[in-house]
Amino acid sequence: MPPSTPTLFPNRHPLRLILPVAPQALARGRFAPLEKAPTALSPAAALAWLDEHQGQGLAVAGVELAGPGDPLATPGPTLETLNLVRQRYPGLALTVTTLGIHGHREVKALAEHGVSQLTLMVEAVNVEVAKEVYAWIRPGKCTVPLAQAAGILLQEQATCLAACLQAGIAVTIRTVVQPGINDRHVEAIADQMAALGATAMIILPGPPRSDGERIIPAPSLERMRDLRAAAGRHLPILEAPAAALDPAIPPAASASLRPRPSRSRPNVAVVSGDGLAVDLHLGQASRVLIYGPREDGLVALLASRSLPTAGGGAGRWQALAGLLPDCFALLAASAGDTPRAALQGHGITVLTTEGEVEGAVDHLYAAGKPRRRE
Repeated sequence: MPPSTPTLFPNRHPLRLILPVAPQALARGRFAPLEKAPTALSPAAALAWLDEHQGQGLAVAGVELAGPGDPLATPGPTLETLNLVRQRYPGLALTVTTLGIHGHREVKALAEHGVSQLTLMVEAVNVEVAKEVYAWIRPGKCTVPLAQAAGILLQEQATCLAACLQAGIAVTIRTVVQPGINDRHVEAIADQMAALGATAMIILPGPPRSDGERIIPAPSLERMRDLRAAAGRHLPILEAPAAALDPAIPPAASASLRPRPSRSRPNVAVVSGDGLAVDLHLGQASRVLIYGPREDGLVALLASRSLPTAGGGAGRWQALAGLLPDCFALLAASAGDTPRAALQGHGITVLTTEGEVEGAVDHLYAAGKPRRRE
């Protein structure tokens, strides 16, 4: 007899709030839209957003850490957010959604911080299908060929699942269906993940997408019904409401939670290799560009400052904070946990983003004054 089919958070149940605190991605889908990734919330901003929901009387029963990158790529902000939420709201259920890379190293810490449920994003269980699903996968600091990286991903997912079972964390598999790419493998995913110890599965229809050469349509309702029935022979299939899976921050909340300029800290520092794009890891940068309001109120490039030389350990980031006494934020393509914590301790929030420098600066100043004027 196939497993029963429970329902995840039906309409009468409270809301699970998604907190996007992960700044760094570990993979990119081949058919993912080519748009600027949203900025991750800092742990303090995520807690403030949760407070805002609770203050409005919304029935938030659980918190899920997911996006815009992967919560296990930079575990520092993830664990800090979990700690803040657990201290403030000890009764909330805590979950994390991840690809599973590095999971076996972090699962014990997740359990110690109160995580009882992990959602593992599994789109394939063999390398050839994974190569069709992903444009790139970065399991470590160095880029490796996609075929090799896909094999590492599959192994890391299995190892992460095993570590979760040992730590007492239940694992739900989440698979997004892409017709002609991985739809014929959904039952195999359910079968293999069930054998490894997963407890349930969520199967979602992928939206219509294109990589410039092929158009991948959305799966039909009939196809989704058949896939859920086939996968249901191996795992209970959970129905996830759209609201529980949408990590986008409401514009009003997003604006209220971004760090803002102040009289003492009116400027923002930007890490850029060519002066045009936010394209460097903070640890790779040798200089920062300083943007801020001129006397006429126009936000513009004010200066360029050299960073302390590499190799100084944590002291390097303390020295950098001393070079940015007029900055309320620093924009970089990525940054480690140590510089984030060091700069935050001096009132400088590190935000990770990609794209043009001017667009990123404009987006940040849109939260408050001063603003770019024509």
